[in-house]
Amino acid sequence: MSSSVKKNRENKLVKKFRDLHLEATKRGVSADEVARIFRQAKFSSNNTGSNKGIRVNKHTLSKKWKYIYLGLIALMFAIVLGSFIQANEIYSFQDALDYFRGSRCVIENNGFMVEIARPPLNCDVCRDLYTFPVEKEISQERFLEKYAYTSIPVLIKDATKNWTAMSTFSYHFFKELYSNTNGSLKLVEEECQFFPYKTEFETLADAFNISEARARFEPGERNWYIGWSNCHPLVSSILRQHYQRPYFLPNDSESSSLDWIFMGGSGRGAYIHLDYVQRPSWQAQIVGKKTWSLLPVPECEHICHEINATMETGDIIVVDTNQWYHSTYIHPGEISITIGSEYD
Repeated sequence: MSSSVKKNRENKLVKKFRDLHLEATKRGVSADEVARIFRQAKFSSNNTGSNKGIRVNKHTLSKKWKYIYLGLIALMFAIVLGSFIQANEIYSFQDALDYFRGSRCVIENNGFMVEIARPPLNCDVCRDLYTFPVEKEISQERFLEKYAYTSIPVLIKDATKNWTAMSTFSYHFFKELYSNTNGSLKLVEEECQFFPYKTEFETLADAFNISEARARFEPGERNWYIGWSNCHPLVSSILRQHYQRPYFLPNDSESSSLDWIFMGGSGRGAYIHLDYVQRPSWQAQIVGKKTWSLLPVPECEHICHEINATMETGDIIVVDTNQWYHSTYIHPGEISITIGSEYD
């Protein structure tokens, strides 16, 4: 065989190897995996009986990854099913029937479901964000351009001027409001949300049924911190007599009818978590001092950084809590009270 013919065959063989390697790479197979497949491939004689050829099943790669994908789906289903069974204490077929008869949802919302269902974040929004943005007397135009719908958080100083909430909202104000509004406590329990955090409270009514000493955080009394959403229209109308729509929100944006209130003493407030509220939200510090810690979602951990912001009385924070993991810390001193809502 002439050297030119031999060289031509070698080039063709190299090209075949290259094409096969590229195809494997496209299918997600690593270089080490390709080498392992070739090492384990069976050899057989060709028609001449003098040269050896590598016989690789052309379906090997596709079958391998098909089984991996199916295995991952099965594992995810098992995790969700196990979590569902444990959380709802279902131990028999009758338990399952009783649950589905009394539940509006097949699977309740939780951190695991939120994480696997949320859309991935474009990490460009936090790539160069090393400190929490702070603004004062921001215009609607600047807020719209830089923060409103970009998932970039911002702390806006002195943003609650002329709000009577600053001198009105207190533990006793909320206790009296809900106690004197027929059906409001029951509606929070049945239709809204209540977060007891690290307390023994099961309902908002429980939180309003503590002693005066504990309400004032007197020495020796157990600390408490709670949060809840209000969906009672009369309570909402009274609350909104004491606070206004933040001045910097775009004129054509719509505000949610839902109010969120967080209230309690010093220490850890909300644990680190993501929300699932579908819209960006704002929160105003009515009384006290609270620090927010924001962490990037997993796909941005190698690009973005943790940032923190401390809210003083009168400040408003704007955060897309669907895209930033967040937790809060209440500073020692007076009670912390915040109120907020969503916008689109």
